[in-house]
Amino acid sequence: MSKTKLEYIWLDGYKPTQSLRSKTKIVTGFGGKLEDCPMWSFDGSSTEQAEGGSSDCLLKPVALFPDPARVDGYLVMTEVLNSDGSPHESNGRATIEDDDNDFWFGFEQEYFLWDPETSLPLGFPTNGYPRPQGPFYCSVGAQNAYGREVIEDHLDQCLEAGVNVEGINAEVATGQWEFQTFAKGAAEAGDHVWVARYLAERNAEKYGLSINWHPKPIKGDWNGSGMHANFSNSTLREAGSKEVYDKICQAFAPVVQEHIEVYGADNDQRLTGAHETQAIDKFSYGVSDRGASIRIPIATVENGWKGWLEDRRPASNGDPYKIAARIVKTVKGAS
Repeated sequence: MSKTKLEYIWLDGYKPTQSLRSKTKIVTGFGGKLEDCPMWSFDGSSTEQAEGGSSDCLLKPVALFPDPARVDGYLVMTEVLNSDGSPHESNGRATIEDDDNDFWFGFEQEYFLWDPETSLPLGFPTNGYPRPQGPFYCSVGAQNAYGREVIEDHLDQCLEAGVNVEGINAEVATGQWEFQTFAKGAAEAGDHVWVARYLAERNAEKYGLSINWHPKPIKGDWNGSGMHANFSNSTLREAGSKEVYDKICQAFAPVVQEHIEVYGADNDQRLTGAHETQAIDKFSYGVSDRGASIRIPIATVENGWKGWLEDRRPASNGDPYKIAARIVKTVKGAS
């Protein structure tokens, strides 16, 4: 019988920002379905998820994608369980309360292509700074766009894997890029972001580059990196009322800190009130306002107040599982 490579992917226990981990399992007679992926285990003492004296943690498969880099291979997104089968404290996916997949999420993942030899974004000179930002956004040409071959390769891999990527573009700062994903269901949305991140990291290895997810890796007059969360549920998609949108947006105001706590480490360096952000300790919302905490897209208004909202506060290094879980909780509380 044929043998198949299953790449099990999980999130470690590092704080304040978790990292991706993965290892390969060879199975015989694989049926190509999620339920055919067995539970597996790993040494949690090596990933800050267990003590050495009782180090086994479990990997529960939750999503399956064809592996674009391997013939007859698959990527297996997993969540981490304790040895007794309960969710590990690092398991953000288990905190999501969206059993009916009523919530839809579109994440806009920004990041920097990073040169590990210079510890600078790709395209930055080793002495001084590049030209002021402006010409790099959605740019073309070698003087403005850096690493396009890396980005195109990553996009192709995501599409081959079945990750629901909806687009890519060069971002405002030198060496900064973005991809967008969408999924119906908060947990599935997180799965797609994490697998896309995994592919980005693995793909960059081939080019001698890394991916910098930090929300403000370059200090100064440069845009930081965010992960804007576009979200809706049936109420928002069918509201037809400005009052409904006002009520839901206003429900976010009393829980600013609860959201910021799961929106990514060092986000205070990005949410300053400048560079298309609202200050981290303030809350605001408005139609087409990219300086607000939550933007009401003009398309929602023009569609008779039927559509979605965009939370612009999540950082590029935030966990989409935890971000989605918190948004779901706040929106449900407004209903």
